[in-house]
Amino acid sequence: MPAPAVREILSLPELTPVEEAPEYVAGVMNLRGRIVPVIDLMVRFGHARQPYRLADSVVVFEWEGTAMGLILNAVRDVWEIPESAIEAVPQYAPGQPARFLAGFAKRDEQVIMLLDLERVVRLPVEVPAQLEEGEGEESPPAPERVFAPEATAEERETFRERARSLARPVETRDFTGLQPLAVARLGTELFGFPLPAVREFSDLTTVTRVPCCPDHVVGQMNLRGDILTLVDIRSALRIANGRPVDGKVVVVQSGDLVVGIPVDEVLDVLYLRPAEITGVPAVLEAAEGQYLEGTAPYGSQMLGILDLQRLLTGANLVVNEEP
Repeated sequence: MPAPAVREILSLPELTPVEEAPEYVAGVMNLRGRIVPVIDLMVRFGHARQPYRLADSVVVFEWEGTAMGLILNAVRDVWEIPESAIEAVPQYAPGQPARFLAGFAKRDEQVIMLLDLERVVRLPVEVPAQLEEGEGEESPPAPERVFAPEATAEERETFRERARSLARPVETRDFTGLQPLAVARLGTELFGFPLPAVREFSDLTTVTRVPCCPDHVVGQMNLRGDILTLVDIRSALRIANGRPVDGKVVVVQSGDLVVGIPVDEVLDVLYLRPAEITGVPAVLEAAEGQYLEGTAPYGSQMLGILDLQRLLTGANLVVNEEP
C-alpha cells in the first residue's frame, strides 16, 4: 500500500463490532478520541475470516480525509519502488477488471501486489436480493457479533488492554518515568525486552550454522546484507522448548554487541509504571531469575523483564568463546 497514506501501525486491539457494517468491517476502534473503522483485508478479498492473533497488526491510513484501518498478519518493510518496476494488472476476462489491485511491482526475485486503496474502501459488495415481505420462512435471529470469539480469556484481556490504551487522549499519554518493553513469547513464557536496546524485529529466515561454536550460538543470518549472529537464550532461562523454525528475531544491542535473539512470537510494545514492576520471585532467583530485572503482570500471565547486558555477557551466553 502507498506509504504516504499510512499514519501509524498498531498491534491489533479489541474492536467493537458494528451491526450495520459490511462483513469485511471487523469493527471500530477508539483511536485517541477518533472512531476509526477497521477492515479485515482477507475478508475484503473474499476469503473466510481467520482467527485474530495477538501478533496481528492494524495499519491506520487516511484516504480523502477519512481515517481507516486494515488488519494484516504482519508488516515487513517500507520499500521505494520506481515507476519502471510497476506493471498494470492484467485483465483476466473480458469486462472483469482487477477489483482491489493497482498493479504489480518487481523487486529482485519478488512480485509485490499493490493495493488500490480507493477500491478497497469504496468498491461496493454484492448484496443478495431481499425476499418480499411475507415470502419464505422466517429468518432465525442473527447471532451476536463478538470480537475474536475464538480467543482465550488471556488473549481477550490483552486485546482489551490495547483498546483501553489506544482510547486515552494524547495529552494524557505521558511516558515520563515509564519503562518501555517489547513483549515476546519463548515457548509458553513471556519476556520483556527493554525497548531502548531493541534495534528492530525481523523474520527468522535461512540460518547458516557456524562450525565450532557453542550450542547457544544458533548460527548466522543475512539481514539486508549484514551478517547477524543468532543467540539462543533459552538455555540460560531454563526453557525446555525447542528453537522456533519460523518465528521472529529480536535484534538487540548491548554496548558494541549486536545479536539476534530468536523468539516464537513478538506480541506487543507496552509502557510500565514503576509500581507495576515487582521483584523476581525467590523461586526463580537461582535459575533464570538471575537474568531478570523484575516481573510484571501481562493479562493473566507473568512477564519476565530481561536484563540483556547481564544475559548476553554472562558465562552461559558468551558469543566469542576461546577454544
